[in-house]
Amino acid sequence: MYKFEVYKDKKGEFRFRFRARNGEPMFASEGYKSKASATKAIESIKKNAPGAETVDMTAAAKPAAAKPAAKPAAATAEAAKPAAKAKAAPKAKPAPKAKPAAKAPAAK
Repeated sequence: MYKFEVYKDKKGEFRFRFRARNGEPMFASEGYKSKASATKAIESIKKNAPGAETVDMTAAAKPAAAKPAAKPAAATAEAAKPAAKAKAAPKAKPAPKAKPAAKAPAAK
């Protein structure tokens, strides 16, 4: 049977976890200052979850956010300075060439 379990953590905050029929925890909550707040969150999940949308956050990158507001002149002057060049990684040495095999002495 599926169930919500309310418990108190080491910090003294109230939390809850949702257990599957096999007893395995499926998810746990954040900490709440009062037991009533944790219980209210459980009731909200029960009420609102049937219509919850599943969003794949691993999908393609989100579009770029809007540019932030302009910074003060001092900050922009600092940003206008060229950045120090990063040192390039050393190039790998090529593998040594194989030496030709030694010739066998001629038979007499």
